[in-house]
Amino acid sequence: MKLAILQMRAAPGDVEANLKAIEKGIRDAARQGADLVIAPELALTGYGAGNAITRLAEPANGPSLKRLYSIVAQTGTALVTGFAEADNESVWNSAIFIDGKNKSVVYRKSHLYGDYERALCKAADPSTVTFQLAGMKVGMLICFDVEFPENVRRLALAGCNLVVVPTALPESPYAKFISRSMIPVRAFENQIFVAYANHAGEDGSYEYAGLSIIAAPDGTPLAKSDTSNEELLIAQLDPDAYVEAKEQNSYLADLRL
Repeated sequence: MKLAILQMRAAPGDVEANLKAIEKGIRDAARQGADLVIAPELALTGYGAGNAITRLAEPANGPSLKRLYSIVAQTGTALVTGFAEADNESVWNSAIFIDGKNKSVVYRKSHLYGDYERALCKAADPSTVTFQLAGMKVGMLICFDVEFPENVRRLALAGCNLVVVPTALPESPYAKFISRSMIPVRAFENQIFVAYANHAGEDGSYEYAGLSIIAAPDGTPLAKSDTSNEELLIAQLDPDAYVEAKEQNSYLADLRL
């Protein structure tokens, strides 16, 4: 699989502008042969849009997602993006997988971060949401979810060899540790790939750390951003290249619960 991360600067509350940014990212990635693009958490509305997130929430078959479905179908490059999902009179912090061929797959964030998210969205129960693409089984998490090792381990035990994580990691004393230490450890301790896709720049409410990364099963970064600038990261994922690492670090095979 050739995987791309779109580290984008979302415009808060401006869905049209964000759709155009995601479309450009998909088309740029498609020209480089990417099978899948990962956009950040709540990329459609912008993470820092506040109460507008509730107002702009739409169902998984809403107009914005249908437009992205069409773009994906045209390019042949699949997409995972964060969006505010309206369903059953609730708003969820969700991620959606779109391949332009089949029914889209939706994951809802289970571990909301702070009063900001809890005031806007409902927390889902932890769940194992996966899809198949380019010979890989892919699991989805969102931001704070990945900081709980149980969530990644659950997906690895379900047979995933890649976990994709749209995120909104703000600048803080801990941001670099999360991106450069925690994410590679999640990959290493489960012997899987982990792709962590963050926002760029700032949106008036939050300043984002950037630092998006694609970590290999042996913990090494296959692609990474060292800044908070807008960037398209691309890496080739080959599970067969890490067979020896999996044999030497047999955590899943030797796990005792």
